Amino acid sequence: MRMGKIRTPFFRVVVTDSRKARNGLSIEEIGRYVPGQEPSLIEINSQRAQYWLGVGAQPSEAVEALLKVTGDWQKFKGLPGTEGTLRVAAPKVGKHVAYEAAMKQAMDEPKEGATTLKKKAQEKLAAKANPVVEEAVVAAPVAEAAVEEVVEVAAEAVVETPAEAVVETSTEEAAAE
Repeated sequence: MRMGKIRTPFFRVVVTDSRKARNGLSIEEIGRYVPGQEPSLIEINSQRAQYWLGVGAQPSEAVEALLKVTGDWQKFKGLPGTEGTLRVAAPKVGKHVAYEAAMKQAMDEPKEGATTLKKKAQEKLAAKANPVVEEAVVAAPVAEAAVEEVVEVAAEAVVETPAEAVVETSTEEAAAE
C-alpha cells in the first residue's frame, strides 16, 4: 500500500485480497518499507509473514524482494541465508545525551567574553597579531615631515615676537608680585 507525499513515498506491507485495489481494504498490515532513507528502512513482522505464506498467500514481486532481504522468504522456502541481507542504520544519539555533551563542552570554554568577535574586533585583533611593516615605513617619513613643519612654525613664532615685549611682560609680572 503506497502512502506518503508525491516524491517521498513509503509503503505498508499488507495482506489483502487480490481482487481489491492496491490501496483498498486490507486484511492485515505486517510491515513497512521506507525507500527514501539511507539505508532503506524495512520492518516486517516475521511471524505474521510466515503465517500468511504458510496459509497460501502469494507475495507480489516487490514484497517478495523485501522478504528476501529480510530473510523471511528463505525461511519459508527452507533455503540457506535466512539471516537476510538487511542493512541497519546506526542508532541515533539521544537528544539528552547530545545536550549533556554540549553542556560539558561549554563548561570547558574560557569565561572571558563572547566566543565570536564582532567584525571590527576581529580586524583589530588581527592587526595587533600581525603588524604590517609597510605601514610603519610609510608612517615614519610622514611623522618626520610633521615634526619639521612644527619646528619651522615654532621658529617663525619666536622670530615674530619682539624681545622687548617678552622682557616687559616679565618685569611687570615681577612688580605685581
